[in-house]
Amino acid sequence: MRNKDLLRVAAARFISRAGGEAAFFVGIWGKAAYEFAATPAQIAVLMGTVSVASIIGTVLSGVLVDRYDARRVLMIAEAFFIPITLAFIFPSGMAQLTVLSGLLGFFGAPVMTAAASFAPFLTDAETPIETVNAWIEGASSSSFVIGPGIGAVLVSLIGMNAIWVFDALTSLAAVVLVWRVTLRPAEKARDGGSHPFAELREGLRYTYAHRSLRYPILLGTATWLGFGAFSALEPLFYRDVLHTGVATIGWMNTLFGIGMVTGAWLFTRLPSRVSSARGLAFVCSAVGLGALAYVGTRLLPVVAAGAIAWGVIIGVADVLLRTLIQADSPDELVGRIAGASQMHRQAGELLPLAVAPALAAAFGVQAVLIGGGLVLSVVALLTLGEARAVDRLPRLRPTRAVGLLSANDEPVSPNP
Repeated sequence: MRNKDLLRVAAARFISRAGGEAAFFVGIWGKAAYEFAATPAQIAVLMGTVSVASIIGTVLSGVLVDRYDARRVLMIAEAFFIPITLAFIFPSGMAQLTVLSGLLGFFGAPVMTAAASFAPFLTDAETPIETVNAWIEGASSSSFVIGPGIGAVLVSLIGMNAIWVFDALTSLAAVVLVWRVTLRPAEKARDGGSHPFAELREGLRYTYAHRSLRYPILLGTATWLGFGAFSALEPLFYRDVLHTGVATIGWMNTLFGIGMVTGAWLFTRLPSRVSSARGLAFVCSAVGLGALAYVGTRLLPVVAAGAIAWGVIIGVADVLLRTLIQADSPDELVGRIAGASQMHRQAGELLPLAVAPALAAAFGVQAVLIGGGLVLSVVALLTLGEARAVDRLPRLRPTRAVGLLSANDEPVSPNP
């Protein structure tokens, strides 16, 4: 790999997100479920606060990325992240933990949006966009391997507070790495004189008006809706269904991360037809089935194998979704379109939280998680007709799937 800037960005994502995953899965979830004995409703409120704050941060950060570039936004957001994560040493109850988690969501959103916006400006003659996304998503997914595992070790050997110090140090390392990155200039100059809210409306209008963007973003939303209940119920699955300790959450998510890394690596080796809207529909359906493999039993070895399998599928889905969106994102709108995608993702995680506690009380934690996976699998397959139409549209940037259409396939209008 000769693209040193890509390697720096990938390393920054790996290091920073490793700290973030340790802080989230073992720190926040562990503190809430085990230290504060939170109920499903309390965890749902906590995760809802994170999602709402993340949506607000995502909407704003998309405009900032298009104005100032992904590198600057990532560095500044990571700098703000450091004192906030250190503040998690002090909460003494769920109310304080929830407020701090909201701040973490708000300042974490620009990090995610900026990371999702690098790829089009890191490509070169030897590194196509699929490869860039595979490296960045693979590095990000690798954080699931080491992050929760480090969190489990830290909480077992030192205590919960060590996790927050580790998270702060990883954010600092990311700033140092990204400092040296040079991005390709956008082909069309950004207009820094227009009003930020006008730029925001322009980005959302473009996203929703173009079928080739609307389809992957909405299917991505359905994917997160399908298992959004995991945000509120997964720690309780370990506590109340499997009857394991907090460290198990870290170890199982490490296995999940191994699967995600494998999936990101596997994506570039799959047949080129997978890089299509139809491929996305089948992969998202498989995501729902992967959730069943993960939570379908009460046997920890089966849960571990399911975590790896589910991770592989999600690793493929993440790279594919990002690639399809970026393939039709103009340079001057990359940040705002990435922001719209992240906003939909957060909304998909948020909405199930309103009903997850009540459903868990009525049917049980495990049944609700299984039901979300089944619904997603069916919904994804029902979109195949729209996927075929999207695959006949021209793309702004080539992907490996270009040229797969037969001579009898006529392009359809890109208008809604």
